[in-house]
Amino acid sequence: MELLIGEPLALDLLNTRTRDHDVLDTPGDFQTWLARQAGRLDPPSGPLTPDGLAAVRRLRGHVEAALDAVRAGEPPPAAALAAINEAARAAPAHRVLEWRDGGPRVRAERDGDATAALLALLAEAAIDLLADPAAGRVRGCEGPGCRLVFLPAHPRRRWCSPDLCGNRVRVARHYRRRKET
Repeated sequence: MELLIGEPLALDLLNTRTRDHDVLDTPGDFQTWLARQAGRLDPPSGPLTPDGLAAVRRLRGHVEAALDAVRAGEPPPAAALAAINEAARAAPAHRVLEWRDGGPRVRAERDGDATAALLALLAEAAIDLLADPAAGRVRGCEGPGCRLVFLPAHPRRRWCSPDLCGNRVRVARHYRRRKET
């Protein structure tokens, strides 16, 4: 299972569903995805329950609906915005000042349970993306059957990954040319 990781976090969330696989179908797959997001997203303590996974899937659907609308130059559906805002509101962040190693340390802490905190982080990532003018530049991979999305750093980027879909397209084009001759 190849996943596109390293895009803005909200896009990585959308990319948890590929042509052949949905990372949110099993807690183990989702834990692996969370581990690959190290440094960007603190995993919840312990695996998510089936209800927790279902909540992440619902949030992903709302983020997808909102982003699709923004990409089309339209306002996001009110239901999607309400769901994203509700998820962000469910576990508000606050800063905590600690004194460690002889000096101050500031860290963010969230109210709410682990699932609510995770949903709030993902919702805030979606809010950041949707509020960014770059959201209109998000593209879908042009690879056959690929549903991954990305924010191109270069305007000529066409595929989620040159090694995945880009290579598949080039190989198919090569075989098609050879077959024609």
